[in-house]
Amino acid sequence: MTIHPDSSKLIVRFRVEGMDCASCASKIDTALRRLPGIEEVAVSVPGASLSISHDGTVSKNQVMQRVRHLGFGIAPAEPMSQNHASHVADQPWWRTRKALLTISCGMALISAFLIGQLIPEAAYWAFLIAMLVGLVPVARRAFVAATLGSPFSIETLMTVAAVGAVLIGATEEAAVVVFLFLVGEMLEGVAAERARASIAGLADLIPKTAYLEQGNTISEVPADRLSVGDVIVVRPGDRIAADGEITEGSSEINEAPVTGESVPRRKSQGDTVYAGTISLDGVLRIRVTAAADDNTIARVVRLVEEAQSSKAPTERFIDRFSRYYTPGVLVLGALIATVPPVFAGADWSEWIYKGLAILLIGCPCALVISTPAAVAAGLASGARRGLLMKGGAVLEGFSAITAVAFDKTGTLTEGRPVVTDIRSFGSSDQRLLSLAAALEQGSNHPLALAVLQKAASENAPIPPASEARAVTGKGVEGRVGGVPVFLGSATAARDRVSMTENQIAVVDAFNAEGKTVSVLLVDNKVSALFAMRDEPRTDAIDGLASLKTKGIRTLMLTGDNTRTATAIADTLGIEPRADLLPQDKQRVVNELRADGLKVAKVGDGINDAPALAAADIGIAMGGGTDVALETADAAILHGRVMDVAKMINLSHAVMRNIKLNVGMALGLKTLFLVTTVLGVTGLWPAILADTGATVLVTANAMRLLAWKGET
Repeated sequence: MTIHPDSSKLIVRFRVEGMDCASCASKIDTALRRLPGIEEVAVSVPGASLSISHDGTVSKNQVMQRVRHLGFGIAPAEPMSQNHASHVADQPWWRTRKALLTISCGMALISAFLIGQLIPEAAYWAFLIAMLVGLVPVARRAFVAATLGSPFSIETLMTVAAVGAVLIGATEEAAVVVFLFLVGEMLEGVAAERARASIAGLADLIPKTAYLEQGNTISEVPADRLSVGDVIVVRPGDRIAADGEITEGSSEINEAPVTGESVPRRKSQGDTVYAGTISLDGVLRIRVTAAADDNTIARVVRLVEEAQSSKAPTERFIDRFSRYYTPGVLVLGALIATVPPVFAGADWSEWIYKGLAILLIGCPCALVISTPAAVAAGLASGARRGLLMKGGAVLEGFSAITAVAFDKTGTLTEGRPVVTDIRSFGSSDQRLLSLAAALEQGSNHPLALAVLQKAASENAPIPPASEARAVTGKGVEGRVGGVPVFLGSATAARDRVSMTENQIAVVDAFNAEGKTVSVLLVDNKVSALFAMRDEPRTDAIDGLASLKTKGIRTLMLTGDNTRTATAIADTLGIEPRADLLPQDKQRVVNELRADGLKVAKVGDGINDAPALAAADIGIAMGGGTDVALETADAAILHGRVMDVAKMINLSHAVMRNIKLNVGMALGLKTLFLVTTVLGVTGLWPAILADTGATVLVTANAMRLLAWKGET
């Protein structure tokens, strides 16, 4: 139980069993809101979860008793560290309550057929008993739902249709219809469980144990007991047990289980690694940076479940529509059953039969599930690829985006400078790089780290430096091999020595490209120029190009000076806006929206907070930090510019899926409505139409789980 940060409200979470469609969630929501003290209810079908906030007067037992009364299983939610995926059924589908009821009804139906063949006069009673085996639990659920505020449920339609069929002598058909209804419910459960397993299965990527280093000993401990600051040892081939930072070692890291990336990435000291990824070829020592219930995978699972409880605009419309649709079906069925006999002298039995078939055709399951099934599958598929969207509204909103504004540093660029060019005068690049690195050894300044990284990548030896010291605002100086060496800005270098026109021209050319230049003086002579710049991410050009092919306008908003911004923008092919303060970025976003554009803003979630809030959709770019996951509408966990285009692709794929689902659901119902009125089809095809439409819609939505990022 937790306390809501903005009030004294208490929030309690549960796991719910047997909740397989939106109408199930609606019944639970309606029933719980009638409890005094309940302030908010959030039900997630894909997450099989229930969250309520109350004023402290409601007990867990009250909530659980009411949900069980509706026919669902319920238990308090377990924390991530106690196997968050445990709500995914660990028993085979044929052992679930719905499956057992379906099997029982099926066996009773087979027995009724055999009895009918052997003892024809007992057939009526045999089929009646077979029908009651399946109908009694359904009718009970219908009655309970009605008493708790949901009178127009699918169980109500089913009960009325089955009882009506018995009254007009169609007992055999009634028994078959009830059985087919139970089969449809069972299939819904299987499909829903698959959707849940897709995202909850992420938790299974984390190993159950880890090798904890304490002093000179290494012991195997449960992974969920690791604490922030612990050091774990990861051997080649092992899965990493926690989010952390490498303190020793280097290895190729296979991030495919978490990110979907097929190419391993080389990581070494100082790099961040994620729980569930695999060290391929090196031994690593990793300092744990997040506890088990707060690592990246745990947050992804938690946020996706919360997102799946948030309804998309299309889903809210379908829900409103279904409130009138179901009572309308009852009225239509009654009219078809009574109008022709009363006003045209038609046969009562024939038209009552047709009216009952209309009730079955009108079951709203396929229509109601058409949107949430697609949204849930889309959110889960995106999350498995590091694309987090906080709810169906955000997922749907991406399909309308017409402009994307990017922050520069850490979003379009890597966020740290690297040495891009070395121009040497009179000596080899490697020797001069060694001298520069000797002065920078031990420094944490970004430019110093760039030089040290370059030296490491070029295998340049780093000799010891003596009398090394920082010259405030200018650079560093010292002696290497007894020779005085200075590394600093061009201005500071020109205060010490004369630079030739050629050297000055090279510095100016580098500056024009938005690069910072450090000058290396060896024995009071200009020996090398080091050009450094925060370089674009490797996929930035392709990612921006992908957006442009969709007709989406792209802009870069940065606080950097115009010269640096223009140089980066020219490289990337993007429209720059420079010298911007946070409020200026917000103003630009508001101007774009005023021009009629739907704007997504991509930033780091801190300095860009005003602009992220002003945009139609705010996207945080980051590697799983609290800010990246919590401040914006969406988050790109793995720092790829291309992922913005993939989010838009996913949104379009989900919207196409929803439209197809709604079309299939309404199309099949319309077809069988016409054929039923014309007398071509009856009760069996009617229930098959509803069950078939539900299964088709769910199966179509599940195709999104295989989405790979393409259009």
